[in-house]
Amino acid sequence: MKVAVQHEDLQLLAKTLQEQLLVEVSSAEVFEVKCAVNKDGLMILTQHESDVIADAQIIFAVIEEVLQSLAPHREQRVQCFLRVSGEQLPYAKCFLPLKQTRGWGDEEVGGAGEAGGAEGQYFYPISSSALTYSPSLDETEEEELFDPFADAPNLPTSKAFAIKPMLLGVALAGIVILGSGAYFLTRPCVMSECKEIQNAERLKTKSPQLIRRAKSEQELVAVQQQLAAASTALNVIPSWSPRSQVSEELKASLSGRSEKINQVVKALQTASLATQQVQTPASSLEELQARQHLWRQAIAPLETISSDSELYGLVQGKLINYRVRLHAVNQQIFTEEKWLKKLTAAKAVASAAEKQEGTAKSLNDWQKVRSTWLVAINALNSIPLTSPKYQEAEKLLVDYKPKLMAARDRTTKEQLAVKTYQQVLSTAKQAKLYEQQNQWQAAATYWEQALQTVKKISQDSLYYTQAQSLIEPYSTALKQAQEKIQVVSSLQQTRTDLDKTCINEIQICTFNIDNAGIIVRLTSDYDQVRQNNLANPYSENSSTAVDITNHLQILREALAVISDNANLSLILYDSQGQVIYTRTLGG
Repeated sequence: MKVAVQHEDLQLLAKTLQEQLLVEVSSAEVFEVKCAVNKDGLMILTQHESDVIADAQIIFAVIEEVLQSLAPHREQRVQCFLRVSGEQLPYAKCFLPLKQTRGWGDEEVGGAGEAGGAEGQYFYPISSSALTYSPSLDETEEEELFDPFADAPNLPTSKAFAIKPMLLGVALAGIVILGSGAYFLTRPCVMSECKEIQNAERLKTKSPQLIRRAKSEQELVAVQQQLAAASTALNVIPSWSPRSQVSEELKASLSGRSEKINQVVKALQTASLATQQVQTPASSLEELQARQHLWRQAIAPLETISSDSELYGLVQGKLINYRVRLHAVNQQIFTEEKWLKKLTAAKAVASAAEKQEGTAKSLNDWQKVRSTWLVAINALNSIPLTSPKYQEAEKLLVDYKPKLMAARDRTTKEQLAVKTYQQVLSTAKQAKLYEQQNQWQAAATYWEQALQTVKKISQDSLYYTQAQSLIEPYSTALKQAQEKIQVVSSLQQTRTDLDKTCINEIQICTFNIDNAGIIVRLTSDYDQVRQNNLANPYSENSSTAVDITNHLQILREALAVISDNANLSLILYDSQGQVIYTRTLGG
């Protein structure tokens, strides 16, 4: 129930406390004090600017000293708060048990500690989100944000006012007695029956069996809700109730069981989500890793459930299944990481192949380019259709395969160029051998073949430039061979002509042909016949003498013609070695 308290009394108390802080605490002129009464009793708020560093223990000790000097007839607890001006929530609070000065009886409504100075304070700092105020007049009332000082008036901070202690003592007594005494006695589980504790104890005994019987997440949630409701119901029991300690123990027990169930429920829900995701194939390694994380999140809380826990039977069956699922995902990740490495390696190899293409200068270089592209493509081809990396591998294959084909074509072209070039060199070598043997016709044939083969080497081949450099010397060699053929042919004709000329029933002459010219020697038989005819010109064979004389002249003329045709000089000797006729070139 709510009790009306004189506004003037609260203001009087606030002024007194502020006055004492002005005296006792340095920089106290920046402190402001407000007082209020709610269903839990007297509350005192001290606030300061944000740039002030306040010692909470000193401030609360000053407040306690003032309150002890003005203490009412009974021992009561007062709540003190310290906050920064402009902030809604305090950052420190304490409970001050006021020491009994005059007896009203021996019964104590709430437990009180030893008072006097800092020893009687229950002081602790609090976070900005920790302090809320719960009226609990009935079990359906919602929590409200704590700010009971919103309507309290602000006091001046000067030292120009003074308050009579007697008047303040009367006001404080009124505040405490009217604001708390009657209210305390009407709180649940203070003087009346405590059904909340009975229900909590009953559920504490019954819940282990309910938990053991649970076979599903829904059944566990139902038990958890019962535990939470029973634990929440205990919040109506005030801290000064004789059953407060039992209430706190029950709340701790029920909350512990509820939290344990909540832990298992969250694990089951996580596993359910992981199971749903497994229904569709993972599209990436990241998805597999996310599923792995979910299974680990589901397994880890369940592994903390000991064998003596009511949840152990349900948890163990789930754990086996979840571990199997996690193992399967781990295997998928292991396999997918292998394919990812394949894909990454294929990209790196392809990059190396592209660099090799830019610097290839020989058949061996292009063979390496082809081999490198082949390695990259084989790596991509090994990635199976079931892998999330399959689609990316296929896209890369579309790009890499034409490059492999181009490298193969270039390698084939270079191989053919090398083979052709080597054939050219081999043919030229054979032509030179024939030249050394003076087989000029064969030499000319091979030089011609070498020149024709050079022309077959492709212009975009690495050997094209080298092949082109052979054309000029090979053409010169061919021309020289052809000239030699003409010379040989001419000499052969000269020999034939000389053979015909030197033989006429008898061997008339012999001959020799070299670079110096044609040398013809008359035979001794021919000289003998010629001498005999000259010695007996009028014998019965005188006509033969005339023929012999004419024949020598005819022989000289025939040899002159042969000399001109062969473009060689001519020297004619008799059988004794005497020159009887000469003919020079152009003569």
